[in-house]
Amino acid sequence: VQLQASGGGLVQAGGSLRLSCAASGSIFRIINMGWYRQAPGKQRELVATITNGGSTNFADSVKGRFTISRDGAKNTAYLQMNSLKPEDTAVYYCNAKDYRVSYWGQGTQVTVSS
Repeated sequence: VQLQASGGGLVQAGGSLRLSCAASGSIFRIINMGWYRQAPGKQRELVATITNGGSTNFADSVKGRFTISRDGAKNTAYLQMNSLKPEDTAVYYCNAKDYRVSYWGQGTQVTVSS
């Protein structure tokens, strides 16, 4: 499985961004897709995940502001980020899991200015 992330950038506090993660390869194995982030000096943390069945999970810090969705036809997951805060600044990583392996895309930088 290969993951291609896009959509990061610089935005002012209160603004919005949408991240995309396109999966290719053995996509039939994927059972879960999601986003993680890592801020400077901090550990990588879960942001949001979505299962094949559409069940979602969010970090408490983003609940009510971020949504995650999947387009099965395009094999793409999206992270819609609204009401962004400076503390959302991080490198965001796309992730996909099958029953045995966790796959990672390249990171995309999200910077929120105050």
